[in-house]
Order: sequence, then structure tokens, then C-alpha cells
Amino acid sequence: MRATFRSRRGAASQPPPRRGPTLQLVVAAVLGVTAVVLGVGALSGIDVRLAPLLIFLPAFAAIFGTVTQTVLAAVWATLAIGVSLNHLPEHSVTETVLGFVFCAVLGGFSVEACRRRIHRETELGRLRSTAAALQREILHPLPLVTDRLLVGGLYRPLESDRLVGGDIYEAVASPYGSRVLIGDVQGKGLQAIGAGFAVLGAFREAAHREPTLTAVVTAMEDAVVRHNLFASREGEHERFVTALVLGVGEQASCQVINCGHIPPQLLDDSGARSVDLGEPGVPLGLESLSPDPRTVGWFDFPAGSSLLLCTDGVTEARDRRGTFYPLGERLAGWSGLNANELTRTLRADLDSFTSGEQRDDVAVLVIRRIGAEAGRGEPDGSPAVRPE
Repeated sequence: MRATFRSRRGAASQPPPRRGPTLQLVVAAVLGVTAVVLGVGALSGIDVRLAPLLIFLPAFAAIFGTVTQTVLAAVWATLAIGVSLNHLPEHSVTETVLGFVFCAVLGGFSVEACRRRIHRETELGRLRSTAAALQREILHPLPLVTDRLLVGGLYRPLESDRLVGGDIYEAVASPYGSRVLIGDVQGKGLQAIGAGFAVLGAFREAAHREPTLTAVVTAMEDAVVRHNLFASREGEHERFVTALVLGVGEQASCQVINCGHIPPQLLDDSGARSVDLGEPGVPLGLESLSPDPRTVGWFDFPAGSSLLLCTDGVTEARDRRGTFYPLGERLAGWSGLNANELTRTLRADLDSFTSGEQRDDVAVLVIRRIGAEAGRGEPDGSPAVRPE
């Protein structure tokens, strides 16, 4: 069995570069500002004494325009100010020349500032392109499709320029059924991304190789421990990873191991409810601190229902009063929506609730069964604890 991934590279590629204003727009703006300054001066009776205000034109052009446009604004402002100073009777030739030179120097600084800005934007564009390529390697674009599951959802890192955050997800088809991972790496930055990549790599390999879900999680635990050992040698902080790992076979029930993560939400015709998985296990990387081994839980996942998995970027999102986002209450009214509608509705409602202020990475998976359904039998090999 093989997983099929729908390619949506456009969603993961870098955003189009920001284009500056057109030359015609810059010329119109320069002439318009000049006309306003001279017009105000004439109406106020101080005539050309306001013309030196045109010295700010190159600075504005440097912020928004190209180098050529900034040069144009600098030359125009310098000439206009030089001519205006020459018409002031109280100014000597020396003062006029000095004013002209001063304007020319400031115009030159504006041109250099514009050149540096464009260089930074170009470098940022290259970094975004690299980050987009890295994201495609680390996180496959949603939706993901296996022979048993359609996995849609939402992934939105806190820093849009970085594209890849500490939240991770994956879905694979294996000889032992479809397996799904969602996780959240403790901390931020490149070190968190490295820990997330270690977990993803271990999951992708073990999900195909290991017949039991406990063995898959053990491989992920070992990967985090090895990553932390290397990080400590390099003087970096150790990380732990909360994770939820699902196993979906032919049975109508679903296997799950909860490593300190948010439990899933089950949506069906009767509404939405949180799946009771009992006491969660410790996060990945901390198993040595727990006296109890991780166990496999079971819950019903019948045909026609959906599972929603998310990270704490959703459940811990707050409004301006500090109130947490009421995910369960919201989902209760959305149980009849399909995966795409649910994702769009959740995204819009979350943005409205937080007034667009995102404080953490956000990952949401909406999982639906596809293909034939079987009975409620349980595969052998994994110790099972059914939540009541």
C-alpha cells in the first residue's frame, strides 16, 4: 500500500516578490507633491520658502520604489530646491550652492538606502524560496491521501517568512494500515525544526517497518533522545515533542497513542465531542522519566464521521480579553461540514476570534475514512487499553 500525495507546490512556494510602484506613478507623485508644496506656499504668501520640504521626496521613493525611481526623485528634488533657494533674495550664492550640495548628498544617501533595501528584499526572497523547498521536504502539502484516509486541514506557522514551524504532521499508508501523526515541538527556532524533522523521519520509516503502533512510537522516542544528545553536546537546549499517533485499519475502531498531546475531536451526525483517551502518556523525549510504559488506546471511528486533530496553537489561541478559543463549542455547530468547509470555517473563525493576532504555530488535520469499512475487530500485536 502506498500513500498518494496531491501536489500543491504553489501553496508552499514563496510568495510573489513585492513590486514597486510604476515609473508613471512615481512621476505623478513627484509632480503632485511639488505642485502641492508650491501651491500651499503661494496661497500662504511665503511662496518658495516651502520648497525645501521637497527634500523628503527621495526618502519616500527609497522606501517604496526602485533605484531608478529614487534617482529620479532625488534629481528632481535637488533641482527644485536649488532653483527655489536661488530665488530667495536673502540667500547668497554660497548659501544656495551649499543648500544644493546638501540636497544632492541626501539624495545620494536615499539612493544608497534604496539599493540596500532592494538587496535585503532579494536575499529575503531567496531565503523564502529555500524555506519553501525545505517545507516541501519536511511537511508534505495538504491534503494527504492514503488508501484508507483523506487528510485535509490547515498548517500556518507563526512566522510566515520562515514557512516551517515547530508543528509537524504526516499520514502514510503501510502494510499495517494507515498511520497518522500530529505533533508539537517544544520551543521555537531552527533547533525546534531539527527536532521535528527527527521525529518525522523516524515516523515515516517506522510506520512502514513496524507492525505495532507502540514500536512506531518507540522509534520516535529514540529519535528525540538521539537528537537531544547531539543538541546537548552542541550546547543547545534539549527538546520534547507532544504527539498523537493514530493507526487506522479495516476495523471501524482506531488505535491511538497519546504522547502528551491534545486529544482528537470526533465529528458525526450527533455533533462533536472530545475523544476520551484517559491519562495521556509523557511527551516524546521524556519516557525515561515515566514509570509506566505507553499503551495503545482505542476509540470508534465509524464511516461518515470525521476526526479533527490540532496543536495548541488552536486551543490556546486567545481573544483580546485573554479568553481561550472554545474549540469544542465551535465544532458542535460544524459537524455537518465536509473537510474543506470545516477547514475554511475554522480558519476564518479563529482569525475573527483572535482579531488576526496569531501567537503560535497552528496545525489542524481533518481526517475522513475512504474505501470499504469492516467490522470492529482488533489487530494483534499492540497492547490495548480501551477508554471508557
